Amino acid sequence: MTTIQDPPAASAVPAVATAVAAGTTGPKQRDGAAVEVGRRSWWGAAFAAPHSLGLVVFTAFPILASLVVSFMNWPTLGDRSFAGLQNYTKLFSDPVFRTVTLNTVLFVVLYVPLNLVVSLGLAAWLTPRIRGRHVFRVLFFIPTITPIVANVVVWRMLYQPGGAIDASLQSTLGVHAPNFLADEHWAMLAIVTMSVWQGFGYNMLIFSAALDSVPENQLEAAELDGANAWQMFWAIKFPLISPSVFFAAMMTLITSFQVFVQPFVLTKGGPGTATETLVQYIYNTGFQNQQLGLASAGAWVLFVIILGVTAVQFLGQKRWVHYE
Repeated sequence: MTTIQDPPAASAVPAVATAVAAGTTGPKQRDGAAVEVGRRSWWGAAFAAPHSLGLVVFTAFPILASLVVSFMNWPTLGDRSFAGLQNYTKLFSDPVFRTVTLNTVLFVVLYVPLNLVVSLGLAAWLTPRIRGRHVFRVLFFIPTITPIVANVVVWRMLYQPGGAIDASLQSTLGVHAPNFLADEHWAMLAIVTMSVWQGFGYNMLIFSAALDSVPENQLEAAELDGANAWQMFWAIKFPLISPSVFFAAMMTLITSFQVFVQPFVLTKGGPGTATETLVQYIYNTGFQNQQLGLASAGAWVLFVIILGVTAVQFLGQKRWVHYE
């Protein structure tokens, strides 16, 4: 003979939580729960305090201090005085500042699309059908984790007259390569090429992981409908990985505005000011010319530019980024 039992509850709620929710606990129990929550909050604050203190001391305070300094006549040595908007007026009237701003914009316009195209192309190629895809991933990512100064020194030897590029052209075509780093028409292109080689590995891993997460059933359905590889990529894969593309584009754009090491080591900003960037201008103004107020003003102009570009990106993402 079988007995009919009541079905189990849909969700088992602890008796104490039920009592608290129903308000049937006594005052002592409620006070004890409140004390326990407060104790845990204090422990959490204690563990977060070192990081929060470091954030305030080494990030928030220097940012605010640089804003104050940007309104001051602040030489490294000597008397300091309030300058108001004089530093900003001097920046915008300086032809060198306008030149380095255009150089930075040119670098961004060339570097960001090339980086994204190369990264996305290699990620699309590294499908699970490729044998040894993990080895290729490691090889493509190595330049990203290699010290950038070491990479720049190697590329400097490639670009210089008599280097690998010049020697290859002489042996194959019988002509000399341009003096890439001393020619104002080639110097920026040389920096962009080296920078793409240095930085595409990070975005390649992001895109590769995003492509691996694309549902196979959607690809199989599109293939049954007669879609070719190009159509499947743009109609199915790209919309699904668009959040990853947006993230990579945003981070690449922000970092490209802050380019410094490549032009500083490769060309010192030359020839002339053909490859000098905003960050290098800020560095030279602050640490070589010892005008900290003017350098801080330049840093805040760069911050506003990056903030504006980032805001435009977030506004534009609604048209092509799909989160569902």
